[in-house]
Amino acid sequence: MKPSAAVSATMSVALAATVLLAGGPASAQGRHGGGHPDGQSYPYGTKTPYEPQGRPKQYERAPGGYLPVFTENVARHGSRAMTDSEDGDLVLAVLGTAEQRGALNRLGAGLAPQVRTLLGAASAVGYGNLAGRGVREHRETALRMEQRLPELFRTIAAEHEPVVVETSGVARTVASANAFTSGLTEGQPSLAGLIRAPVTDKNLLYFHKQPQNADYQAYLAHDPDLAAVLAGIEGAPRTEQAARHVAERLFDAEFVASMSAEDRIAFARALHQLYSSAPDLAEEAPAVDLDPYLTSRDAQWFAYLDDAEEFYQKGPGFAGRTVTYRMAQPLLDDLFAAVEAKAAGTGHDGAVLRFTHAEEIEPLAALMGLPGSTEPAAPDEPYTYRNDEWRGGQVSPMAANVQWDLYAGGAGKDGAGRSGAGKSPAYLVRMLYNEQETAFKSSCRPIAKGSYFYDLDELRRCFGRA
Repeated sequence: MKPSAAVSATMSVALAATVLLAGGPASAQGRHGGGHPDGQSYPYGTKTPYEPQGRPKQYERAPGGYLPVFTENVARHGSRAMTDSEDGDLVLAVLGTAEQRGALNRLGAGLAPQVRTLLGAASAVGYGNLAGRGVREHRETALRMEQRLPELFRTIAAEHEPVVVETSGVARTVASANAFTSGLTEGQPSLAGLIRAPVTDKNLLYFHKQPQNADYQAYLAHDPDLAAVLAGIEGAPRTEQAARHVAERLFDAEFVASMSAEDRIAFARALHQLYSSAPDLAEEAPAVDLDPYLTSRDAQWFAYLDDAEEFYQKGPGFAGRTVTYRMAQPLLDDLFAAVEAKAAGTGHDGAVLRFTHAEEIEPLAALMGLPGSTEPAAPDEPYTYRNDEWRGGQVSPMAANVQWDLYAGGAGKDGAGRSGAGKSPAYLVRMLYNEQETAFKSSCRPIAKGSYFYDLDELRRCFGRA
């Protein structure tokens, strides 16, 4: 993208100060360590395979007298094949030219077979389709959900309550839904007849592509501030330095010198995309190992470039602007509507399961103020790993999920109660984010300091629904 001259000049000065003083991403010291508060780094960005973050044995117990009566989630599709062969084709084309010129060193000579194997695996799965790892991610997440809520799923089975399944309609979300529900029936076979066939709701689960969000689509295509900040970030000296380093490790000096800076960057970024995709295809291409071809430091830099794009295009974005995440409001409304209906006695579903994409999870995380998604970037201070906690691999890895569990107690058990002054809440809600107990935004008051349980009426108040 080419920024306007006026905006570009401002952003270039700000970026030089911010990025160079930071010394690049804080997590560049190593793949499994670095500057992120949780001690992790994410060299694969949003392609990071899913790992549950919670420790069930340490979960807070529900207050006495409260039992789970409903659960719902919003989940990204699981690990998948890359959406096309473009990056692989580019890498193979450069490697082919280098081979013809006798410019490949020993390390470089081993890369093309790895790339061809990876592309073959992706083609066999179907570009963009759910991989075996993605199936396993969702099946195992479902089994853990049942293990956390055994009373609820026994009640669902005994009372013949429906389990509703909704998807974006894209094949990988339908396959993710099927993997998840197969996990549920594996753990509780009596649920089989209660799980509804997946239904498609693009307005809810593919909203970034829908006509009502034309302003968002225009922002991606034409916003000068967006174009400027991303061009400035990619244009930082570290990008060319990392790209040159990648090339120098694979090709002889004469070939590296014959490549333009733009060609080196395009090659290195394409290689990083393949590097990030390889773990998602680990079951189909177990012999592929692209780690030797990118140093940890270089991989972290290119992951930062990818994270910057995600941050500004789908995440918190610019301070004072909400175009990247306000479109998630109908999804948040739907989460509330489901628990409210159950509490009011008008909803009879036992669970609602939704399967979507990073383009929906990231705006939802920003709208809700989930961990890592609370801080937008000031216009004069571009996003870096030093000044913001947002990481694609934390906010929206493959199979990322947000889960709300509704608990009833006392008068709330029969669906008729409402909490009042001095009374115990009729309904409590607990949220899990990637299976970790997670507080709602700071303006919401839990039932006790440090608790992860919230009065449903309090959540309605603090989200402006009361």
